[in-house]
Formats: sequence, structure tokens, C-alpha cells
Amino acid sequence: MSDETSIPSVACPAAAVAGPGLTQRGPTQSRVDLLAESAGVLNVRVADLERLNRIDPLEVFTAFDGQVVEAGDLVASVKVAPHIVDAARVDEGARLAGFGSHPLVWVAPFIPSRVGVIVKESVRSTARDRFEASVHAKIEGLGSRIESIEYVEDDADAVEAAMARFVRRPDPLELILTAGAASTDPLDACFVAITALGGRVVRRGVPAHPGSMLWLARIGGTAILGLPTCGAYSKATAADLLLPRLLSGEGPTEKTVAKLGHGGILTRSQRFRFPAYARELDAPDG
Repeated sequence: MSDETSIPSVACPAAAVAGPGLTQRGPTQSRVDLLAESAGVLNVRVADLERLNRIDPLEVFTAFDGQVVEAGDLVASVKVAPHIVDAARVDEGARLAGFGSHPLVWVAPFIPSRVGVIVKESVRSTARDRFEASVHAKIEGLGSRIESIEYVEDDADAVEAAMARFVRRPDPLELILTAGAASTDPLDACFVAITALGGRVVRRGVPAHPGSMLWLARIGGTAILGLPTCGAYSKATAADLLLPRLLSGEGPTEKTVAKLGHGGILTRSQRFRFPAYARELDAPDG
């Protein structure tokens, strides 16, 4: 475009903003909507979104970064208010948005993954049934499957043997969930086992509530997400925002965990951001 004042198509800034996993609807008058192509996690470069919205008269507004969305959900809109807009302003916004090289808004679809579960606590039959139903709902609700649930003694060798069955194989699992580890105890059997298998703990506790007892680790390419007890699976927690990120291709890293801080007060009013399986779970305490 030239620097002359013109009437740009609103589809041009929309194309600059939109990344993978999105379809366009419109334009209707001066607005183009961006819809999720499939279920997944909405990603928004929030700081750059704010910088773009300082450019008068461009308007880009979105749902929350990290929000779990379904196919067809409205996740963002791009708009210009005046009838006549300086084309240079549109070009400036397109450059800031990255124009495809590093999108401003995109949806990462869920990637079917294989999940192992290790439970390091004594669970009676009734509680075990509830726990297994809950964990199946979480994993299957995000398009993945549980390969095996292992109940083990609170012993580093026992935990290591169970983890090794998931990671020391030609096709290591993508994710391991655990229950029963004490996140505040560096000598907990889970942490000792992870170290023995060449892994590392990424984070003990996450910047959200409830979430202080969660922990994240990795062994090679396998992510390990730990909750303190089986009972914790009956409530909506930060795990229900972290788990979708892991199952949509984000790595088990400090950066992935750090994203939870913005919007990390997970009261019932925030439940719309969760996967469908978590929206009716018990409200968190406190």
C-alpha cells in the first residue's frame, strides 16, 4: 500500500493478525471475525496486541490467551472505525502483527497423545473408581488417551520402575500424570525417580490459585505433571489450564508455566476459560 489516505479492505489487517488454526468471517461493514478451526488453545501475543491497539484507528480484540476453545468459537475480531483510513497506519499494524511470520493470534489444536498415570498413594476402591473416571474425562476430553494407570508404593525404586516403563521404550509417552507426590519435599520418591532417569523438575508450584501444589517436570521429550492427591482431580485447578497447553504442543518449560500468572485467580467466574470437562467441577477453595 502507499502512504496515501485510502479505504483499505478490513480483510488486510485481519490477514496480518491471524495465524494458524483460524478462519475468517466477514467482512461485515468494517469488521472481520476470526473463528477457531478446531478445538484447541487460543494463543495471543498480548504485549504486541496492546502495541497494535495504540495505532489509531486499528482495533483488534480477542478472547483470553490460554483459553480453551471449540471449533467455530469466535476468538478475535479486527476492525477499523472510520470510513477513510491512512494506508500507512494499516501497513504499520500489519508489520507489528508479523504478517504470518509470527502471528498475533492463533489456535493450537489438541494433538492426540499417549498418557501414562502413576499414583503414589493408597486409594480405596470407591475413590479409585472416581479418580479413574475423572482422569479419563480430562485426557479423553482433550483428544488423547490413557495407556496405563499404575498404582505404586511410596518408594523411589517403585516409582522409577513405573516411570521407566513409560519413558525407557522406543516410543516414549508424551505425558505422565502423577498423584500423591509432595511438591515441597525435594526427596519425594517422584523427584528422586525423575533425577535417576535423567530428567529434571521444571517447576514446583505454578503462579495460579489453586496451583501451589502442582509441579511440572520432564524426562527427555516426556512431560510429567504432578498433582498432590487423587482428591485434587475433583476440583478445577491450574492443572486444567496447564494440561491443555501441554496437549496442544507447548513444551514442559518455565515459559509455559509463567503464562498462567495473568488470569491465575481461578474463581468460578473464570470457568469459561477451562476445558468443557472442568466447567462443572467443584469450585476451588479460597
